[in-house]
Amino acid sequence: MPDPARLLLGLAAGLFLAGLTRDAADDWIDRTELPPVLAETSVEVRDRNGTLLRAYPVEDGLWRLRPGPVDPAFVTMLLRYEDKRFRSHAGVDPLALLRAAGQALWNGRTVSGGSTLTMQVARLLEDGPTGRWSGKLRQIRVALALERRLDKDEILSLYLTHAPYGGNLEGVCAATLAWFGKEPRRLTPAEAALLVALPQSPEARRPDRHPLSAKQARNRVLARAARQGVLPDGDASAAMQDVLPARMRPVTRLAAHLADRARAEAPNRAAHDLTVEAGLQARMERLVARTAAEAGPRISGAVVVADVATGDILASVGSAGYGDARQGFVDMTIAPRSPGSTLKPLIYGLAFDRGLAHPETLIHDGPVMFGRYAPRNFDGMFRGDVRVREALQLSLNIPVVRLTNEMGPSRIIAALRRARVTPHLPGGAPGLAISLGGVGISLRDLVQLYAAIAAGGQGPVLRHDLSEGGENTARVLSRSAAWQVSDILSGLAPPPGAPSHVLAYKTGTSYGHRDAWAIGHDGRHVIGVWLGRADGTPVPGAFGADLAAPLLFEAFGVLKPAFDPLPPPPPETLTVEAADLPPPLQRFRPRSAAFQRDPGAPQLLFPPDGALLAMDGSALTIKLRGGAGPYSLLADGRPLATGIRQREFEIPNPGRGYASLVVIDAKGRSDRISVQIE
Repeated sequence: MPDPARLLLGLAAGLFLAGLTRDAADDWIDRTELPPVLAETSVEVRDRNGTLLRAYPVEDGLWRLRPGPVDPAFVTMLLRYEDKRFRSHAGVDPLALLRAAGQALWNGRTVSGGSTLTMQVARLLEDGPTGRWSGKLRQIRVALALERRLDKDEILSLYLTHAPYGGNLEGVCAATLAWFGKEPRRLTPAEAALLVALPQSPEARRPDRHPLSAKQARNRVLARAARQGVLPDGDASAAMQDVLPARMRPVTRLAAHLADRARAEAPNRAAHDLTVEAGLQARMERLVARTAAEAGPRISGAVVVADVATGDILASVGSAGYGDARQGFVDMTIAPRSPGSTLKPLIYGLAFDRGLAHPETLIHDGPVMFGRYAPRNFDGMFRGDVRVREALQLSLNIPVVRLTNEMGPSRIIAALRRARVTPHLPGGAPGLAISLGGVGISLRDLVQLYAAIAAGGQGPVLRHDLSEGGENTARVLSRSAAWQVSDILSGLAPPPGAPSHVLAYKTGTSYGHRDAWAIGHDGRHVIGVWLGRADGTPVPGAFGADLAAPLLFEAFGVLKPAFDPLPPPPPETLTVEAADLPPPLQRFRPRSAAFQRDPGAPQLLFPPDGALLAMDGSALTIKLRGGAGPYSLLADGRPLATGIRQREFEIPNPGRGYASLVVIDAKGRSDRISVQIE
């Protein structure tokens, strides 16, 4: 608070101005060089509802946040206490100066201040002296100039942005976050009164260091508010009994890794609005921290939650603790790691689309060599003939490598890129081992892949920035193949105590037990989880099914009270038993056996392989040569025509996009082409 001498200086300055002619005063004010009013404020990252997730300090470590919505009751209390004629004066209140000077002379001490809020803003902007004549005069001059160039709300906003509240806090938003753990939208009378009192002596009234001084100052504000009719007497008395905050809280830091990423992507933006939901993010962070702590020393974890329909990332946890000793600063949602068996569903889906297999197709699980590569199952056992459904649910290695060899690893990589996934190939060219995790993929990219499968084979590109998005992936799988994969995964046994047939999910364990994965979706959301060590060292005995799957189901429980139902099969899906499948789909045979061309095999003459067809009608003409009728024709793995004896016939238009057409004759011989239909 200013002493009597300072008040007299202010009064003298006011009289000096009064002595100037009007034109001279106007010219003097208009020539004022104002300090910068657009001071740097903390970069803020907020959630989809406007809740603060994270803020970054400005230069010198100050927390200076934009005020945003502020409780009107606090503003009323502030103006009535500090500057009750704020809305009517021109920057200097002569009546307040006269009153303050008179009270100071009568009492021999300062009873009330004479500075207006605008004068306080001038002092805060310049951080200049107030006790000397030149300093007070400069403060008055800047205040008058501010009033001419800014409106009252803008001046009030400057005060709410720059007022000091103790320590490295500037502005009411930083103050309420640090002292009360909330933003200033709604404040109790006791909280509002403390915020009115603090800027007058921000260090001497800090409630964590000087609680008695802080309480006395707060109660004086409450008492005056009651006398002025701002608060009922009973409310003011009750507020005087409220406990003061005992410590300064750290500014909130939710979704810290994602906030860092958003800031790096747009470094010139002062505010970032993310798709995440703050409450869900906080719950997921607590879940990951607890799970990692229970899993063992040096274990970290990561979770990504996404909305299948919109592509919005609702929660993104990059580690078990942003600043902990387990390399918590590393964002494990975007770190490339071996995905283990989590790519197997994609490979089976591609095989369904190419007419190589069906969920009920028999495939042999036995010793096999591909050059020098001899894949083995994780348990070293062989199971002989198994259905494809069982091979995927048991996560057998040999059957999926057979299919990868048949399609070629490059097709798997191309499908990943259509899903907007970035594969990291350690050796350059992809090999058969990619089907077992021999490729680097991030958790976020795996969630992107499973989101596309959950959306029917093509879905939105995941986004974390509310201002971006709207893109879709290319088609990764047909609707029927995507549903078949999800149907198989929904039959996987859940962890003990978890419900069954509610979640289509897959677990994975990378080579050497370095990474444990679980990724799954219901009818609305997809969640991916990772557990392991950020430095890539092994975690002996860690398996995705044991370590990550329980976390996945628990994460869904944190997300919502009940699972959304999985969708029904698309109408074109072939849902039959193995005995009712077309002969070539009853048992998988490699190309050298099942598809080896002989002179009598059928041949698709029209349309030619690789053709681009512009179709206006509803039917597509097919022309064959060779083979023995009757013929069957499949499009993307589903029968479109059977029992055909002619070599020229029509089939329904398969629809726009890429289509794989397969003709099979009565002896099981076949031919295949790929076309693009516009």
